[in-house]
Amino acid sequence: MSESGRATDVAPACFKTPFPNAPLDCGERAVDAAWIDYNGHMNIGYYGVAFDQAIDHVFDEWIDWGGAYAAREKMGPFALQSQLHFLDELKLGESFVVRFQLLDCDHKRIHYFATMYNLRTGSLAATCETVSMNVDLTARRSAPLPDRQRRRIEELLNAHRELPRPELAGASLGLRR
Repeated sequence: MSESGRATDVAPACFKTPFPNAPLDCGERAVDAAWIDYNGHMNIGYYGVAFDQAIDHVFDEWIDWGGAYAAREKMGPFALQSQLHFLDELKLGESFVVRFQLLDCDHKRIHYFATMYNLRTGSLAATCETVSMNVDLTARRSAPLPDRQRRRIEELLNAHRELPRPELAGASLGLRR
């Protein structure tokens, strides 16, 4: 049983895998035709979709804080704040990869930074910085992370602690003059 009194399964295989001292690679993807806008490149909304799918990969495969967790524990991660930076175009069929870096965490929130690279050119196409919080899906209120997820997130933070802080992390929004 978890600390919340909910039934828990045996820890997923990901809990046996140590975290690398590098951003987590979320897998290669390609820009779909449905994601192209009238400017001939990936529409801004689909950058959000691509980041969200990549983050789900991290939550599901690395820290057990995704779909299976939500179904089992009746809790899940909610994004509280997010900021995207669009730095280079991605066009139809171009392959890209998203990498995830944990910047901070507490007993119910995480702060992370994700980067999207165009695999053809090697350029940084976009970044996504987000704060997410654990939410009790029945009460629809924030809730502390169960010990298992909290420990795993703390292990990831320890692995990422020595990584350089991304230049755009915490960047303000506004017109530059």
